[in-house]
Amino acid sequence: MRSPLLGAGDVKALLTESGVRLSRRRGQNFLADPNLVRRIVRLAGVGPGDEVLEVGIGVGSLTAGLVEAGAHVVGIEIEAAFCDTVRGFLPAGSVATIEGDAANFDWLELKGRGFSPTYFVSNLPYSVGTTVLLDVLSELPSVRSGVVMVQREVAERLCASPGSRTYGATTVKVDSLAEVRYLGAVPRDVFVPEPEVTSALVGFTRRRDGHGTANTAGLWEVVDAAFAYRRKTLRNSLVSAWPATAVDAALAGAGLDGTRRGESLSTEEFRGLAEMLVASVDVDEGPDRG
Repeated sequence: MRSPLLGAGDVKALLTESGVRLSRRRGQNFLADPNLVRRIVRLAGVGPGDEVLEVGIGVGSLTAGLVEAGAHVVGIEIEAAFCDTVRGFLPAGSVATIEGDAANFDWLELKGRGFSPTYFVSNLPYSVGTTVLLDVLSELPSVRSGVVMVQREVAERLCASPGSRTYGATTVKVDSLAEVRYLGAVPRDVFVPEPEVTSALVGFTRRRDGHGTANTAGLWEVVDAAFAYRRKTLRNSLVSAWPATAVDAALAGAGLDGTRRGESLSTEEFRGLAEMLVASVDVDEGPDRG
């Protein structure tokens, strides 16, 4: 009989039983260290009765740890065979599996099925980690906090400070919705198969004003424009998308020097600039792309 949590031998056996041919493109590397699984669950603060969203459940390594803590897991998994595997060895009713591609998932479907997860805890596929995190924060207001594992370079980008080399549009977008903290690197040898890159854990707590797309669309348009040309000044980057008169008025209203570069602005400065800029143009038309 298998241990409640999965070691390397268990993961390999379940992979063989599933018959799934692993894809490097999908970043299919599975946790095989019970101590790390328990640490992730502890860092996330998950306890009995909590509803947890997990993306990329694989053979259930992290899922088993969440269930051990007493949580109910809603798992999104692209491989139907893995959904069957997880249901096969975890207690009945402890996990609801949904076959789907999280990078193109209709998150409203969860609400339609009666799910309202308050935690998001996942070993995210490298190729879509940032996309999925932003989608969850934007479209699932029920999610209050969580811990995700991503490629270390991505984790450093998510937690970067203004002016640093890794600070970018993704940093600002995530920061506009949640407070993010770097929780440490994860060695490669805790995975089966062992990945070619190092991973890291990132924790997040939703900001009270970070509800969803309704109050982020304008901000994100400004952020994307500001970082589209990193060598350009802030003003020159923005006038590539908005009328110069609107940009100048917005910069003045936000009290910002247009000769600064986008990577020097904090999230709050971007937020103030976006409010001024969106107010100065026709919101329905959006920025001038022509």
